[in-house]
Amino acid sequence: MEIILTKDVVNLGMAGQVLKVAPGYARNFLLPSGRAMEATAGNLKAMAKKRAEFETRAKESKDLATDMKTKLAALCLVLPRKSGEKGKLYGAVTPQDIVSAAQDEGFELDRKKLRLAEPIKTLGDFEVTIKLHAEVTGTFKVKVISDAPPTPAQDEAAEALETPGKKTRAPKGAKADAAEPAQTDGLSAEESTSAEGNSPETAEEATSEGGPAA
Repeated sequence: MEIILTKDVVNLGMAGQVLKVAPGYARNFLLPSGRAMEATAGNLKAMAKKRAEFETRAKESKDLATDMKTKLAALCLVLPRKSGEKGKLYGAVTPQDIVSAAQDEGFELDRKKLRLAEPIKTLGDFEVTIKLHAEVTGTFKVKVISDAPPTPAQDEAAEALETPGKKTRAPKGAKADAAEPAQTDGLSAEESTSAEGNSPETAEEATSEGGPAA
């Protein structure tokens, strides 16, 4: 059956095109939904007058899709998820999850136009494809990370990287060692103090006072 598309139809064609399709597809979907009309002599004549309008709209639509493709190429959505052993997710990242995350970044995407090679069920980096126009396909990145909180050791390492030149913590016992008084010539602290108190002058006076007269 020959029809005239009145709207762009993904994987089929653009508005204004005259195409041959299966009769059932035309009668059950394209014609009732207003996406096409029969290619009768009257419709073809009316379409000829509107062709310039359709071509202008088609070009604008393609330009918008091309611009969106460029913007999406720089997009990377980060999705934290609970995971188990070997990075396997408890569940899966759905197209709706991706659309919602994109909306938070200012992108309005059609969930039905997303193309995922397979459901995302593990941590990692993924590339998602989206059909933006009959002739334009875009791609963007999705990064699935663990939502587990970092360990204290990871926090300390991250802080050290963010603060160059920061002093590291002294090893245990260093303060105790520094507090101990220095020993001299192998004597203990008490012996050293005692020796310093008995100077030659003090010893002579003691002998003079308590010793026998010469």
